[in-house]
Amino acid sequence: MNTDFFENTQVAFRLKSDFELKRAYWLFRLVQSRSFVRLGKVLTHLALKLRLPVEGLIKATVFNQFCSGTSAQGSQTVVNCLGKLNIASVLAYSVEGIASEVGFETSLEKTLATLEAQAGNPHHPYGVFKPTAIGAFALFEKVSAEAPLSPEETAAWERIEQRFDKLCRSAVHLKMKLFVDAEESWIQPAIDRLTEVAMARYNQEQLWIVTTVQMYRHDRLAYLKSLVAKADKEGFQVGVKLVRGAYIEKETERSIALGYRNPICKSKAVTDINFDAGVAYLVDNLDRCTLFMGSHNENSIAGLMLLLEDKNIPNEHPNIWFGQLYGMSDHLSFNLAKAGYNVAKYIPFGPVREVLPYLIRRAEENTSVVGQSSRELEMIVKELKRRRSKVAGAA
Repeated sequence: MNTDFFENTQVAFRLKSDFELKRAYWLFRLVQSRSFVRLGKVLTHLALKLRLPVEGLIKATVFNQFCSGTSAQGSQTVVNCLGKLNIASVLAYSVEGIASEVGFETSLEKTLATLEAQAGNPHHPYGVFKPTAIGAFALFEKVSAEAPLSPEETAAWERIEQRFDKLCRSAVHLKMKLFVDAEESWIQPAIDRLTEVAMARYNQEQLWIVTTVQMYRHDRLAYLKSLVAKADKEGFQVGVKLVRGAYIEKETERSIALGYRNPICKSKAVTDINFDAGVAYLVDNLDRCTLFMGSHNENSIAGLMLLLEDKNIPNEHPNIWFGQLYGMSDHLSFNLAKAGYNVAKYIPFGPVREVLPYLIRRAEENTSVVGQSSRELEMIVKELKRRRSKVAGAA
């Protein structure tokens, strides 16, 4: 593979104006600072609690960088622009921290409406939802621990099962594949069970339901293999969104506080080995597996590209997808799409105030991923210099 494959910033930032590039530059500069992110989190929550007029500032900066709009319909401009460049969109109603039955029902309806808004559009092959948006975190935790439930909790869990299945049935009816997001390790067993039931039910003839596996956990390669073995036995297709993971600090802090083995791999290097092993395993089983690589790691992406080349698997194979978050890693997404690979952007949307927990989590994750913001800055600076040079040359 050409080592300069991802260096074409003209392709990477073809949809970005100079103003948008400069805004991105300053945002990535700021999120490099852990102390700034922590202070910003406190001040933002305080400003919103005091009803200070800061939503406009948030929308003009971090929201517009990482979100496509406040509604699914309002996101279509972004979706269509990406679609013209062969990049699909995965719209995500990214409201977090819901804690009431009314809130869960509202979230269900919003997610169903999002799926319906995407239906029939070739730029929307996938939908997505977060399980704790349709049920209480504490209940997922209790079911995962196989703890006894009260009659009220049993009824609440049955409502979660019904919401979960309603989303899956809707996606199948709309002919759209559906990602089930992964969450914290201590609630993941319940999510896995719900997802496996849905895959066994709906993936018999073709793939519709896609699980998410976080490979920064040292036990997930074994889980991945057991899932494929189960699918072989029960005769269903396996779809996997493979990611490294999103809760490093929270997982580590909880394991220390409660005195159990940290579920996270002991180092970044071990995580990378685990992730790449998962990729190779799924590629070896493409006859019954679909791999959606959700990664911003250039080495892993390049490794998958080489693996496909070595096995004579075409770039556009329908069971291989690459995905990155909207507002990040455009040098990966746009160059991959230009080369004919299947690429999708994960695109959050929602009211500014309600999406804020997602945006804060995104900023915190950027500070914990060594080199991510630095690479973003490197690409942005390179493109701004290229544009200035072009203007100077034309003068």
